[in-house]
Amino acid sequence: MNLWRIENDEVRLSPHDGQQSALLSDKRFVFILAGTQSGKTSFVPWWLYQEILGTQSPDGNNDYLAVTASYDLFKLKFLPEIRGVFEHLLKWGRYWAGERVIELKDPVKGFWAKRSDDPMWGRIILRSAASPAGLESATVKAAILDEAGQDEFTLETWEAVLRRLSLSQGRVCAATTLYNLGWIKSEIYDAWKNGDPDIDVIQFASVQNPSFPPKEFERARTKMQSWRFAMFYLGQFAKPAGLIYDCFEDSMLVDPFPIPADWDRILGIDFGGANTATVYLAEDPDTEIWYCYDESLEGNLSSREHAEKHLAKLGDTNYNATGGAKSETQQRMDWAEGGLYINEPTISDVEGGIDKVYQLIKENRFRLFRTCKGLRDDIGGYRRKLDERGEPLEEIVDKRTYHFADALRYAASWISMPQRFRIGVA
Repeated sequence: MNLWRIENDEVRLSPHDGQQSALLSDKRFVFILAGTQSGKTSFVPWWLYQEILGTQSPDGNNDYLAVTASYDLFKLKFLPEIRGVFEHLLKWGRYWAGERVIELKDPVKGFWAKRSDDPMWGRIILRSAASPAGLESATVKAAILDEAGQDEFTLETWEAVLRRLSLSQGRVCAATTLYNLGWIKSEIYDAWKNGDPDIDVIQFASVQNPSFPPKEFERARTKMQSWRFAMFYLGQFAKPAGLIYDCFEDSMLVDPFPIPADWDRILGIDFGGANTATVYLAEDPDTEIWYCYDESLEGNLSSREHAEKHLAKLGDTNYNATGGAKSETQQRMDWAEGGLYINEPTISDVEGGIDKVYQLIKENRFRLFRTCKGLRDDIGGYRRKLDERGEPLEEIVDKRTYHFADALRYAASWISMPQRFRIGVA
C-alpha cells in the first residue's frame, strides 16, 4: 500500500483505518502497537507533518524531534522515510547530515544560506535512542518515535523525550512492533487500560495494511509460536519465550504506602560509575512478603556521596545492605568509608541469584510499588536469547543493561538466607 499519491499536483494521503485513527486522535501521547509491515514507519512522518501545521510559529523556534531505536534503523529506514516526505514530496525540508537535522523551510523567506550564525526557522532533530545524551539539548514542540518497543529504546530515553517536550507540553506519536513487556507495557499500555486521559493506544495487525499478503499472515499464524505471532503480527502483548521472571504478574504491582519503621529492610546495590542502581525492600513480618518500595539509578557521585545519600534515606531503621560482584571488594570498602557497610552477596553466581528472585516471586512473597518504574521495566525485558527454533538459550539479552535486575538479584540472595545467618553489618 502506498500511503500517499499525487493528484492534481497535490499530495493526497490514503491511510488505512489504523493509521486514520492515529491521525484523528487528539490525545497527547498516541502509541501505535502494530504488526510487522503494517505501515508504521511510513506513517509517523505524516503525523508529524500534521502536527507541524498546527504548532508552527511565524517567528521561528519550530523544533521537532524524531527518534528511532538504533543507528542502523535510523540510517536504513527512518531517515529515508522522513527525507522522502519532507525533502522530496513536500519540499519543506533540507537535510544537514553533519548536524543530523532536517531544516524546515521558512514559509516566507525560504531556506537560509548555510552559515554558522543562521537561526533556522525550524528543525526536525534526528536522533537514535542508542545515544540518549543527544536528546538532552533540545526544546521541541512534538516528537515521533520509531520502533520504541525495541530493547535499545529504554525508559531512560522515553523520559529524556518527555523532558524535551515539557515546556511546550508537546505531543508524541510512537509506532512499534512489540518485543518485550517493558516500559511500553507498564507506562503506556497499562495506564491507557486504566483510563489515563492523555494516552491513546491504537493496535492493529499486519493485514490492516492492504498490501500485506493474507497468505503470509496465515502462514505465520500456523508456523510461529503463539506469543511471537501475537506480538509480531497482531500488535498484542504476550509473554515471550525466554522471559526470565515469567512468574511475575501485574497483580503483584501495588500502590505505594508508608513502610512501618519497624519492618526489616534490605538495600540491594549494583555498582557502576555511570549507573549505580539500588533497590529498597522491606518485609511485612506478618505475611513475610517483601515489598520493593524504592529504587535509584545515579552516576557522577563519589562512593562517599552515594553512601551518605542512602544512609539518609534509610534513617533509623533495621537494615542490611548487600551488593556488587564478588570481585568488587574495593567498591564495598569505599562505601564503608562513607558510613554504609555493604555485605558481599551470599550468592555470587548470576544463575543462582536469578533462582532466588524467581523463588521469591513464585512463592508469592514479592510485591513491587508502581513507582519503581526502572525495576518494573527490567522485569518485563529481562530475558534469554533464543535459538533458531525459538527456544531459550542460557545467554541473557543485553545483560549489562539490567542494573535494577542485578540489584534485586543481590537483595534476594540475602533474603534467601535463614534469619539467624544474616549476620552482616548495618
